[in-house]
Amino acid sequence: MTFDSNQVLAYLPMLILIGMGCIILLAETFATAGSRSGLAWLGVGGCIASAGALVAQWGDAGQLATHFQGMLVVDRMALYLDGAFLSAAMLTLLFAPPFLREHGFEFGEFYAMVLFAAAGMMMVVHASHLVTLLIGIETMSLAAYILTGCWRRNLRSSEGAMKYFLMGAFATGFLVYGTALVYGTTGGELSYAGIASKVPEAVKTPVFYFGEYFILIALAFKVAAVPFHMWAPDAYEGAPTPVTGFMAAGVKAAAFGGILRLLETAFGNPLLVFDFTGWANIIVVLAAATMILGNLAALRQDNIKRLLAYSSIGHAGYILVGVAAMGLGVTTAKPAVLFYLLSYTFTTLGSFGVIAWIGNRRDERLFIGDWAGVAQSRPGVAMAMTLFLLSLGGVPPTGGFFAKFFLFRAAMESPQLYWLVVIGVLTSVVSIYYYLRVVIAMYFRDPLRPLEPTDAASTRAALILTAMAVLLLGILPGSFIEWAGPVLGK
Repeated sequence: MTFDSNQVLAYLPMLILIGMGCIILLAETFATAGSRSGLAWLGVGGCIASAGALVAQWGDAGQLATHFQGMLVVDRMALYLDGAFLSAAMLTLLFAPPFLREHGFEFGEFYAMVLFAAAGMMMVVHASHLVTLLIGIETMSLAAYILTGCWRRNLRSSEGAMKYFLMGAFATGFLVYGTALVYGTTGGELSYAGIASKVPEAVKTPVFYFGEYFILIALAFKVAAVPFHMWAPDAYEGAPTPVTGFMAAGVKAAAFGGILRLLETAFGNPLLVFDFTGWANIIVVLAAATMILGNLAALRQDNIKRLLAYSSIGHAGYILVGVAAMGLGVTTAKPAVLFYLLSYTFTTLGSFGVIAWIGNRRDERLFIGDWAGVAQSRPGVAMAMTLFLLSLGGVPPTGGFFAKFFLFRAAMESPQLYWLVVIGVLTSVVSIYYYLRVVIAMYFRDPLRPLEPTDAASTRAALILTAMAVLLLGILPGSFIEWAGPVLGK
């Protein structure tokens, strides 16, 4: 294979993140305790530079371009999600320094791991080969394991990281074994296009189906779909709060991007989609179970991080509705899913950013009762949290409302999914109850003790950015949908 500089430039956003992560690791050896926050700003600069390279590529992203002998691709979907990953990384780098300083474990490696995880997320959505998919998932996951357990003196962080690691290793085993089965039954094909070309012959071998479903199980673990969700509540609760937001937003978006590309290309043949054992029917069952269990379990949670963890499981179910619609031939489903992922990214980062802000090392305020009276002393922060919670519940005029609207409208184009949309609407109504529990505590209960937040200029800036993004997605949803794909309704 001859060297082609254009192939390298096509992945410049990802390479910038990797390079800046390495620079931060080197700079950490010379940094003092008081200068480590500067490493976070290096990371923010890397995200901005990467975003600039992404914008420069956007105009040429209308058509899919394949590079490195079919192992990576660049198209509008990949760049759209790249923007979400960069936003997640940059906002995490703004939320994290005050939290880390307050709790006494600020290390430069943290900021490098955020950039490496974001680079892994990018590789997942650019992958068009099972080997690059595996590399991307492991790059993302290993960094996420480290970030989850980086609060070394906190037993919950260690426990969450261990559970996350063990479940992640289990999922990787499914991915590798499924890849081996697909490789053997397709005559040595690992690229998505190559697998698709061999499907008519491969489906005659039952082992091929085992390989396909093992791969899907591995990705279902990453999005915390029922019944592969067991790790999420403990990992989300134990991780440092800025990391929880990054995991809930970025890892989920990357895994769904990988699912969309894999099912659309490698396993997009009607022979694999529409029969009784087709993946569309399996996705429908997973979506229903995930929406129901995630939202019902959240009703019983008093710990706000566990509440949002189960809420995140419920949102995975909503997104699976869009994946099922895409499998059933609804052309507007894919842009609806991408818009949902973008909206969910900003909303989730904002909500966990407020949780990181509200407490301190002596009083983390992780229970709903601890939020009593927040609106009296910090009305702006209470308003921002209310905005994020209403967006998660799908209340207008937020981005979350239009995310659910576009998704359910796309699903309604397939009569087979009417009942699934009904479940989605009903569980969305249920979710309003537990989101409003936090709002009621902030506005209608007297404070139990003085509020001493972990306040900083970077945290305030990040909260303003996320709140503006959630509102902008609700006011101008059409523009973001057009960037994701064909306009809904056309």
